[in-house]
Amino acid sequence: MQHDQEPSDTAVSYFLSLIWWPLLYFGALTGAWFAFASTAPILWFNVVYAALLLTIVLLERMTPHRAEWLEHDGETLNDIGHTLLTKGTAQLAVAATAIVPMAMATLTRADDHASHLWPTQWPLIAQVVLALVIAEFGLYWSHRIAHENLFFWRFHALHHSVVRLWVVNTGRFHVIDSLIKMALSQAPLYLLDAPLPVFLWVGAVTAITGLLTHCNVETRTALFDPIFATPKLHRWHHSKTLKEGNSNYCENIMVWDHVFGTYLNPAKASPDRLGISGKVAPDFLGQIVQPFSRKGARQILGRQTVPDDQVKPVEKSDAVARISEA
Repeated sequence: MQHDQEPSDTAVSYFLSLIWWPLLYFGALTGAWFAFASTAPILWFNVVYAALLLTIVLLERMTPHRAEWLEHDGETLNDIGHTLLTKGTAQLAVAATAIVPMAMATLTRADDHASHLWPTQWPLIAQVVLALVIAEFGLYWSHRIAHENLFFWRFHALHHSVVRLWVVNTGRFHVIDSLIKMALSQAPLYLLDAPLPVFLWVGAVTAITGLLTHCNVETRTALFDPIFATPKLHRWHHSKTLKEGNSNYCENIMVWDHVFGTYLNPAKASPDRLGISGKVAPDFLGQIVQPFSRKGARQILGRQTVPDDQVKPVEKSDAVARISEA
């Protein structure tokens, strides 16, 4: 009887792997729609976000993409600390998005004779799609530069230092890295006078997509890979092999990776190894301050910080190799 169930179990698992990503993605967006229609949109969106996170944690135990990624890596508390710091900063930015423009309009009466470059007459969904394309341009280039420039890589390397992907290390970003991405993605929307609901939706899509791209859930997303940032595409971006990792920089929709030739979608579901050649500090505060010192930066870059006769040879620096191969 057990052998008779195996084909059925396999078929069910395969079917579930096809529906998990669209079910979670579009389900969370539906939850965000209800949240933003409420009288407390930020509060209720956080509830939706937490529900999605907990659902993914459960699915990672039930149907993992890589069973070895379930093993403890000693970084969980650090991951949570970075997530709280960066997400808190992001939500402060959302609050500023609402407060600053209203204050400026009150002081200057700009709302009486502004040019209003943003197409507010469009349906909201069309405005959000336009905003995602515009914001993605800033996200793409801030991300790509962080890989190809030694100075910015020292901050972004923290995110790539993990050797497994799971939902909890979604927010493992250095706060400087997050602020740069936030500024470059949101500034064009400010300049174009995009309304607050558009900012909220761009933030919501980015937050939801982030949880899903890092999840260790078995998903098959071939139909969605050319358009959306999916778990498969992001796993290849985390590859320790530079030619594989220097790809798939987009964070929500893959438009600019297609335009600039950095889209990568191999047949294989994920790379063999994740991580970087350098080393990051083992503790949360150490990871925050490490990029600001010369010694810390050299450790991150994989360069020697003591005399040659006292160390074993190390691999070529990720960032240096990125520069030389660009």
